[in-house]
Amino acid sequence: MFTGIIESLGKVKAVEKDRSNVHFSIESSISSELKIDQSVSHNGACLTVVEVGADWHHVTAVEETLRRTNLGAWAPGTLVNLERCLPMGGRLDGHIVQGHVDELVECEEVLETGGSWKFSFRFRSEQAGLLVDKGSVCLNGVSLTVVLPGEDVFSVAIIPYTWEHTNFKTLTVGDSVNIEFDILGKYIARQMTAYGHYR
Repeated sequence: MFTGIIESLGKVKAVEKDRSNVHFSIESSISSELKIDQSVSHNGACLTVVEVGADWHHVTAVEETLRRTNLGAWAPGTLVNLERCLPMGGRLDGHIVQGHVDELVECEEVLETGGSWKFSFRFRSEQAGLLVDKGSVCLNGVSLTVVLPGEDVFSVAIIPYTWEHTNFKTLTVGDSVNIEFDILGKYIARQMTAYGHYR
């Protein structure tokens, strides 16, 4: 389990295709502290560390992960948001994040608003019931607060610290972003669907 509080920005150093899998070499400030078999969130996708070096680590993405996330677009130089799992007894500073990306959403607009930034994203209207104003959402592994969700567009506000310490500073209109909807909302929607109360 993760919290959506980014620990480090990693940089993709190498990408190697292996049949339907892709192996990534990531350089970061926390790589040397990782252990083989450890679960680490990469842009919100939980990946298993398979090799560790002095300032790098290797992970592998399978076909299902590549299909649901933006990992397939990674290339050398891509910046990646990294977070290790929440330690038992640790503080939940963001919200409950599983590291299971639901789908991709498209960046619709980026506005500088006097020291902060407003990002708007388009998503499938069938998912509208999973977003509530001032609720939580995870984008590229970052825990954020939903602003004014509509039928197929919602916004988030990015403060200068988040801008500087995540890959939001690299996002432009048209980019695809990993989204994980709030797990509590997904369970409620599932139960309501079972009883015919959710579209």
